[in-house]
Amino acid sequence: MNDLIIDLAPLVGLSEHMVWVGFIVFLRVGAVMALLPAFGEQVIPPRVRLALGLAFTLVIAPTVIHRVTPLAGELALPLLTEVLAGLLLGVGLRLFIVALQMAGTIIAQATSLAQLFGGAGIEPQPAVGHMLTMAGLALAVMAGLHVRVAEALIESYDYFPPGKLPFSADVASWGLVQVSQAFRTAFALSAPFLAGSLIYNVALGIINRAMPQLMVAFVGAPALTLGGMILMAIVLPLALALWMQGLQNFLSAPFEVPG
Repeated sequence: MNDLIIDLAPLVGLSEHMVWVGFIVFLRVGAVMALLPAFGEQVIPPRVRLALGLAFTLVIAPTVIHRVTPLAGELALPLLTEVLAGLLLGVGLRLFIVALQMAGTIIAQATSLAQLFGGAGIEPQPAVGHMLTMAGLALAVMAGLHVRVAEALIESYDYFPPGKLPFSADVASWGLVQVSQAFRTAFALSAPFLAGSLIYNVALGIINRAMPQLMVAFVGAPALTLGGMILMAIVLPLALALWMQGLQNFLSAPFEVPG
């Protein structure tokens, strides 16, 4: 009996280490899940998100088990660093959804389609933005978002080792790049609609000056709605392809700041 206890003693230490690694990894994964597109949306029940977080932890923990070591019983430091690292990755991914929402708002204001194709959601937004967001999430999941996120989480341990706080200057530079990129993406996606709206309003003003007796508002409003729908059918597939390319580029190097 004593020999059996002696033989099992190393397994106790190994299991304790595995539990510690799982806990540390879950802290980072849980922070990402709070902001992760598709898998972390508010419409998904909390129990499902918890199960997804545990599934990501089971995938990532065996890969990083040699990088996570106990910090002499400390808990506050890994709690802070792991949650911060997860939130940074989650914010970077969430900004791509924010870009779609901003583009939808701009398109809705430019084409008077704010109340068309409406749908109730957790976050109030124009209907075009809601449609863009749902389409973007569907494309991201179909392209293997869960696999790329798992890869990014594993890669994050190279940039943010457990127990080490990142430099604030690096985080500020990275955040500035991501926010500016989100605004650039939103404007790029909505640029054709802004150009079309500008041309439409200029033409409508010329017609109004040429024929003051014509009620151009009654003639132009249906034309604007029809033109916006046709432009959406032509442009949105290309816009979503551009958005997907940006998302894939981010996931390939999530924490690198272009020089």
